[in-house]
Amino acid sequence: MKVVVIGATGTIGGAVADALAPRHEVVRVGHSGGEHTADIEDAASLEALFAAVAPYDAVVCCAGRASFKPLEQLAEDDFRLGLTSKLLGQVNVVRLGVRHVRDGGSFTLTSGVLAFEPMPGGAAISPVNAAVESFAKAAALELPRGVRVNVVSPPWVSETLRAMGQDGSHGMPAERVARAYVEAVEGTRNGATLDARRFA
Repeated sequence: MKVVVIGATGTIGGAVADALAPRHEVVRVGHSGGEHTADIEDAASLEALFAAVAPYDAVVCCAGRASFKPLEQLAEDDFRLGLTSKLLGQVNVVRLGVRHVRDGGSFTLTSGVLAFEPMPGGAAISPVNAAVESFAKAAALELPRGVRVNVVSPPWVSETLRAMGQDGSHGMPAERVARAYVEAVEGTRNGATLDARRFA
C-alpha cells in the first residue's frame, strides 16, 4: 500500500513511518521538512499535499498541537489552539483527503489517553482528544467507497517525557506506540479507537 504519514518528522510519526516502511510505500510528510511538507492547520496546504501525492491507500496523521498547562493558566487562545490544530486539522485530513484515497482506503488519526483518563494540566487537551474520537465514530458511518477511519490513543511517550526533563520509564517507547498505528492501517477496524497500550 501507499501510506501517507503526516507528522513523520516527529517522535511518534517517525516511528510509525519506520514501522510501515518494510511492507509499504511510505510518503513522509513533515511540517517544515521531509519528502513533502504540509500544515494541518491550513486547509490549502493539505489540499496541495493530497493532490501532489495522490492516489494513496492510507493516511496516518500524527500531527496536531494543543496546550498542556494548569487550568488557572489557560487562556481562551490555549483552548482555541487545540480546537484549530489537533481537532479541526485532523478533521480536514479526512474531509479533504478522502477525495484522493483509493477505494477501501483508510485514515488513522491521533487522540491520547487524556481523553478519558484526565490529569492536572489536561483541561485544554482532554476535550480535544475526546472530540477526535467522536468524530471518527461519526465519520465512519458516512465515508464512501469502503473507506475506513480510526483513531490511535497513545499514552505519554518515553522520548517525549525525557525531552521534557522527566523520567521516560513512565511512558511507552514510540516504537511500541507505532504498533497500534500499523494495526489501524493493516486491519479492518472502522470507527474504532485503538489504545496503544494494548498493542505494546
